[in-house]
Amino acid sequence: MTEFDPKALDALMTAETRGGPVLHVRFQGKSQDIPLARLDIGPGSSDETIRQAVARHLDVDVARLNGTVIERHANGNLTLRPEAVFGQ
Repeated sequence: MTEFDPKALDALMTAETRGGPVLHVRFQGKSQDIPLARLDIGPGSSDETIRQAVARHLDVDVARLNGTVIERHANGNLTLRPEAVFGQ
């Protein structure tokens, strides 16, 4: 049995994300990049479809993502983040 090598995992994830667009997810105080191909979505997917795919990936109810915003970037990447609230 081999030991867990975090550097090897980092290298794998970097290579995987270089292969195509990614979704940057900020949820419950944590951030992660997920290749769109892993979620079976594309840059043109609807917000609803993106939230459903992320909910499945995170194993949470899609309703927990209702207060999120999806940003689309020129390079094909997406960001799903909490809605910013100002002035409270």
